[in-house]
Amino acid sequence: MRTTTAAAAATVFGFLLGTNYFVASFSSSLVTYQYESRYRHATSKNSALLSPLAMSAPVDTSAEKASFIDTELRAAAMKLHTRSQAPKEGQAEEKKKREPLVTTHDDYMAFLVDSQHVYKAIEEVVNDSEELAVFRNSPLDRVRALDTDIDFMAKEFSIKIPDVGKPGQEYADVIRQLGKDGSIPEILCHYYNFYFAHTAGGRMIGKQMSSLLLNKQTLEFYKWDGNLNEIKDRVKGDIEAMAAKWSPEERKRCTDQTAAAFRGGGSLNSYLAGRQSPH
Repeated sequence: MRTTTAAAAATVFGFLLGTNYFVASFSSSLVTYQYESRYRHATSKNSALLSPLAMSAPVDTSAEKASFIDTELRAAAMKLHTRSQAPKEGQAEEKKKREPLVTTHDDYMAFLVDSQHVYKAIEEVVNDSEELAVFRNSPLDRVRALDTDIDFMAKEFSIKIPDVGKPGQEYADVIRQLGKDGSIPEILCHYYNFYFAHTAGGRMIGKQMSSLLLNKQTLEFYKWDGNLNEIKDRVKGDIEAMAAKWSPEERKRCTDQTAAAFRGGGSLNSYLAGRQSPH
């Protein structure tokens, strides 16, 4: 079942290619790093269509300087963004504009199925590693939400649930191999990029897909149990706490995975952009 307005589809296509899915995950907001590291107590469900992230309350200068996410990890990400995507910090060459694509319900379903497969791989690695135990049962996990959405899409639009495609399978294989190797810094790079990109640029894409394909209905994929900004702050704090104990070599191993994380996430976005990855 296809959308019928080419102009609307062109708008979405331009949005997908003109806005890097991952750039907003590197917010300039700064947070303190003394957080509760378990997430089972959040109860209220917020709308996914939230206002842009605001700067948090002022923090101690020493904490700002010590931030691994806002310095080393952000710097690695900015090398992969163009000036149009990140006007002040982008360093990559501009991409050539592509012809508009009419995104279909089938395209969106494939994106959701592959996304869930990658989330499953990440959750499996986290659950199998004691070093990553602090990230278990996080409200940022998306597997159960996607179960609901995939079932809804199949019934509402009479779509057959597809097998996991090559993009999802290959990216999940990368995650699982890192887990087998016990490569904790590398895994955390993928965890941060994949989870936090969805809470930023991913929500904007979800809003566009909702408007064009779902009569403005919001999928569970774009809803979180609890206050999203507070959840993100806690998870960032746990990442920072781990990175603070790493050697310079381990920190570099983490940042060196950024390009692979962008390729993996970008390959899933390709379902919404004519199966031509924007990364």
